[in-house]
Amino acid sequence: MRWPDERVLVIPRALFDSLGAFEGLTTEVDRYLGTILDPANNHFLGRDLAEDDPGHKQIIAYAIFHCQGRFLHYVRGSKTGEQRLASKGSLGIGGHINSDDAIQASLERDTYLTGVEREINEELLLKTAYRQKLVALINDDSSEVGRVHLGVVHLFDLDNEAVEANEAPITGLEFLDLPTLQTRRDQLETWSQICLDHLPQLVSQR
Repeated sequence: MRWPDERVLVIPRALFDSLGAFEGLTTEVDRYLGTILDPANNHFLGRDLAEDDPGHKQIIAYAIFHCQGRFLHYVRGSKTGEQRLASKGSLGIGGHINSDDAIQASLERDTYLTGVEREINEELLLKTAYRQKLVALINDDSSEVGRVHLGVVHLFDLDNEAVEANEAPITGLEFLDLPTLQTRRDQLETWSQICLDHLPQLVSQR
């Protein structure tokens, strides 16, 4: 087993379809998130099962870090937990919400946000003040990885660029402006490509 002890937050694919399945990115966060984070609608599932089960969507926190027109970019090293994304450039920090983030057998908004903070603190050292906002959701059913995941995009607006990697898989960390990122689009993982195409819109929601 790849993840023998990990249980991750999921919703039924049918619930996502009933709310209005989309492809790409939507900024209609309130249309989806309240229902997704209603404890009646989500539960934890063993990650080994979830990764191969298109009947469920794993909820993934995907945080983008912005500072004065520049965005955090890094490359997922070979030690990343998701080997299908290794060596890809990324704009997103975060990951699964797991059962350690919830006392009960499901998750609501407050404990979801606790999970987001945990994921980010595991991967980054943030040495600056920031504000964060939920700005979008991502869905990509065109890939093996995307079919079993649903991304919740958080925009972190930083006072300065005092950010360091806190895990080995986070390599080549740097802040880049939009034109530079656009030249690297083909080297980005799919979710980051989707976010890159909407960055001005996402930042304008601050």
